[in-house]
Amino acid sequence: MDRKVIITPDAPSPIGPYNQAVLAGDTLYISGQICIDPKTGDLKKKDIQEETHQVMRNLKAILVASYMGFNHVVKTTIFITDMNKFSEINEVYGKYFDGDFPARETVQVAALPRFVNVEISMIAIK
Repeated sequence: MDRKVIITPDAPSPIGPYNQAVLAGDTLYISGQICIDPKTGDLKKKDIQEETHQVMRNLKAILVASYMGFNHVVKTTIFITDMNKFSEINEVYGKYFDGDFPARETVQVAALPRFVNVEISMIAIK
């Protein structure tokens, strides 16, 4: 099976021993993204909306680098630290899809890298 590592300067560099994404055949596995601004390295977390938008922009950059878009996404996983913010995250997340939503689960966790509030990973197929 063909396996290609996807790296783009338009998304944050990994903060550990992993890649932004791996394309295996026609399936793209995108590592969990947090609200790091790839230009500055700063966290964009004024509020949960800004944080979620930055996460989605980072995911979009990786999709674009793989010649895909949100319409190729078949599965997402959302990790959040406070389920009470689910509706605000969901509102922002939903704006990035044209009504063709992927399968998804949302899980509340005790903590996330760099103590952010939301992390999202995706699987997309060409």
